[in-house]
Amino acid sequence: MRNEILSIMVENGLEDDYYVEMLDYTIDLFESQGLGTDYYGYHNINHELEVTYVSLLAINQNKVKFTAEDIKYLYVAALFHDFDPQKNVDKPHEESVLKFISMDKKLCQLINDANIDLEIIKVLILRTTYPWSGKIRDNAEIQIKEFFNSSDLTRNNLPYQEHIMEMGWYLSVVDRISGYALGDFAKAMEMAKMNAHALAWRPSLIVRSAVAYFEELLNKETDMAKGILKVLPKEMRKNFFDTVLSFMKIRQQEITIQANYSYENLKMVPTIESMSTRNDPNFIATLYEIFLELPSPLQFEKENFEKSVKDPQVIINTLRLNGKDGEIIGFSKGGPLENYKLREEIRDENYGVENTIFLEPLALKMGYWGLKGGSEMRHMFIMQAHSMKFKFLTSFALRDVIRARIDKEQAEFVTLFDPERWDYYRIKL
Repeated sequence: MRNEILSIMVENGLEDDYYVEMLDYTIDLFESQGLGTDYYGYHNINHELEVTYVSLLAINQNKVKFTAEDIKYLYVAALFHDFDPQKNVDKPHEESVLKFISMDKKLCQLINDANIDLEIIKVLILRTTYPWSGKIRDNAEIQIKEFFNSSDLTRNNLPYQEHIMEMGWYLSVVDRISGYALGDFAKAMEMAKMNAHALAWRPSLIVRSAVAYFEELLNKETDMAKGILKVLPKEMRKNFFDTVLSFMKIRQQEITIQANYSYENLKMVPTIESMSTRNDPNFIATLYEIFLELPSPLQFEKENFEKSVKDPQVIINTLRLNGKDGEIIGFSKGGPLENYKLREEIRDENYGVENTIFLEPLALKMGYWGLKGGSEMRHMFIMQAHSMKFKFLTSFALRDVIRARIDKEQAEFVTLFDPERWDYYRIKL
């Protein structure tokens, strides 16, 4: 992506060294703060670069006319719009972004070298605030007014202020289109999972939130979205609309499943699987396919998946439809804590004592989350772990879920993780 940006920068007159240095400085800083390509969150360096690239690629849309000077401002604002490398939640807080870019000496020097007014950059970044409505918008507009008054270029110049707000509108829509236009549906679904994981959403919200997101974009931002998509390459337009249609199709399937469950036409049966079944290659392949739907950080023992399924020390339960021989729609899996290499930040006092079982994150097919099947599998797993004489169970769960288990199950936090708030906890069996 860096090379693609460099190429399109030259096409748009951004060949000076300080623009290239801004790009490299952004990449280095995100990487050094653990927010590079390996960071499993939506707002990583990939997102930052994708927005920068598409903002330059779609510059010739007909909704807003950009001057050469405007393009400089768009480039800088796009590159730094989520520039919050010290964040404690994934979604960047615009005020934190503004504070960071105002205080970073090297960045301020680069902006000054490019003869760019930082106050205008702040306005453009604030206009990418999402959602642009309600109290969030009101607060942003108060700050925007202050920044306009602080700039010699915009003070008492209402037409230019209005033009900058249009530029910001353009950038905000590019911000929401770019990632979904630069890849197929598999990439889009991974982005949705990253967003959900990093924002500590329950899995049942992934698809419905994606559909609402696209409907709002296409219904409320129609003119700008249409203008941007029109000038993007055909393949990128196809990527975007294929993604929208795919999410809507999955959402229809979810609603059908929920309706059948509500009408009691569908029953979910937690099932303890025999070792003969667990050695069946088709059974293993079915579980692995469901396993791959989990966000990447929740895919434990991926390399040894088949071996672990066949291991008698490992507990495996499935969730089947309408009977113990029905279609498998999910599973729970786990084994002795010592079998797992967990995040290095975790210091579990029971590691090596052989008294703890680790429950991997529950795996369910898309569409079946939120119907209590996962909870039933988990309770069955706990009963089996207790019968095997384990004293403790550890696992990962959303922070608010663990809090709810403190009174019910005497759960305790062992290690907390930010920004994802997907924490490691323990219960006594």
